[in-house]
Amino acid sequence: MDFATVMGFLLGVGIIAAAIVTGGDFMLFVDVPSILIVFGGTFGVSLMRLPLADFLRSFSVVGRAFMNKNYNPTILIEEAVSLADLARKNGLLALDSVEVTDPFMKKGIRLCVDGNAPDFVQSLLQQDIDLMVRRNEVGQNMWKGVADLAPAMGMIGTLVGLVQMLANMSNPAAIGPAMAVALLTTLYGAMIANVFALPMIDKLASVQNYEKTNKDLVVNFINNLQAGTNPKVLKTLLNTYVAGKKRGEE
Repeated sequence: MDFATVMGFLLGVGIIAAAIVTGGDFMLFVDVPSILIVFGGTFGVSLMRLPLADFLRSFSVVGRAFMNKNYNPTILIEEAVSLADLARKNGLLALDSVEVTDPFMKKGIRLCVDGNAPDFVQSLLQQDIDLMVRRNEVGQNMWKGVADLAPAMGMIGTLVGLVQMLANMSNPAAIGPAMAVALLTTLYGAMIANVFALPMIDKLASVQNYEKTNKDLVVNFINNLQAGTNPKVLKTLLNTYVAGKKRGEE
């Protein structure tokens, strides 16, 4: 679990909720028509922009921001050097029975053990990376759309509320509920965009960059593994993927 994402989201929502509660009745900020206009309108229009499969997949992409399990590159490097040392002493086939923690690295090792040509292995692994990036970009584009649409739907709700209010100026009892719709839709739209969608876009981009860097590291390792690079040289090469202060002993 990504505690930064969870804590940040809870803190952001919690502060707003606390400000509402300390200032009056929380239920004053709950309005069903406003929720229908903003939430229903935002996701309804978003569904128009994407195929159904991509729309649904974008929600699973969000789950990666909360539950991403990216491996520490330092741990990947240590494992890669250990595997390279074993292969140098006993041959690539010796890696067949070794337990590999990272699924992508495990896939690369399997391709090597099966005797595939280096160019084929690199092409297949790179294709895996490219498809991962494309899938993530579809999810990010969906939430970029939500960030744009939510405030717009909030404005539409505001206009609906103002029309209802102006149409019932002769009925004082109807002015309050209509004004509530007018104001709350703007609030809901701003919250969806700024408390969730925009931060989620940045977090998904960060997760994707982290994952891509780790996968690039693995591809580099696999290429050097097949080339028979000395493990000490390999460690120096792979350490370039890690910030200087976090590098292991070379």
